[in-house]
Amino acid sequence: MPVSSLSNFSVPLANNAGSSSQGLLMPKLRYRFRVTLNGFGVAGNPTTELTKQVMNVTRPEVSFEEIKVAVYNSTVKLAGRHSFADIKLNVRDDVTNAVSKKVAEQMQKQFDFFEQASAASGIDYKFATLIEILDGGNGSFTPNVLETFQLDGCWIKTVTYQGGDYTNNDPLDIAMTICYDNATQVDGAGNVTGLGVNIGRTARTLAIGG
Repeated sequence: MPVSSLSNFSVPLANNAGSSSQGLLMPKLRYRFRVTLNGFGVAGNPTTELTKQVMNVTRPEVSFEEIKVAVYNSTVKLAGRHSFADIKLNVRDDVTNAVSKKVAEQMQKQFDFFEQASAASGIDYKFATLIEILDGGNGSFTPNVLETFQLDGCWIKTVTYQGGDYTNNDPLDIAMTICYDNATQVDGAGNVTGLGVNIGRTARTLAIGG
């Protein structure tokens, strides 16, 4: 049986490093995802409508502050404290108002706009966000979760209710900016394999450039 030429559809590796076959791995696709908000809004009220009405979401972005150490004729640069950028979550505003009510519940937990009273502490209103990348299964074929980003300590930073437009056919949406404290990366089996995985703490030398 002839060898398929599809095994050559990739970038050739130096000295066939890793494998003699150059076949391309299947990429994750941007439209195969699911967002779940745990602890969002009033306890006991399901958040499934939000999950069904999600339009798009951004994944975590992490950055490190730069520490500059001046030494003689040069400058050494070190990694300082890290921070996670806010994520953007856009949901469709349905005709039953289920989505807008759920968003309002969460904002009311953070601050009561009628009584002008704020929450006593962060634990009173913070929630968790799960951004799951799926494999495309549906119906009788249960979708497999390829990867999950779990965002902890979440709260709504901004909410924008999109206005009307006679020249636009798009549905009305609610755009949220969500702030969070930490993110971990979990594989389909539920194991931490990315951000947060234990790879040990390397100790080398006291020399700052070491």
